[in-house]
Amino acid sequence: MRLLLDENLPKRLKQDFAAHEVYTVRDKQWNGIRNGELLKRMLAEGFDALLTFDKNLQHQQNFDKYTLTVFVLSAPINTYAELTKLSSQVSTQLVAEDLPPGSIIIQAT
Repeated sequence: MRLLLDENLPKRLKQDFAAHEVYTVRDKQWNGIRNGELLKRMLAEGFDALLTFDKNLQHQQNFDKYTLTVFVLSAPINTYAELTKLSSQVSTQLVAEDLPPGSIIIQAT
């Protein structure tokens, strides 16, 4: 899977998904790109999913236009120590045959 970590996530989170091709927004030099344009660029470059801490993204975008999955990581704060606790749930979703387009909320169980 080809994954993009949004700029609101710690870049260290990349190491949690070593079995996948993972980039940060900074790696792609897409800092400051608005969400709609970001999703268009992701599609053009063959990304499968976006990981973000932006809980509003799912309400701001029409996912009928995009075939991407957006994992919304829900934690008290967006530090690596908190978000790494959610990585196994994301990894479980990533091994599925087909990722559903749209948002998937990932939170502590």
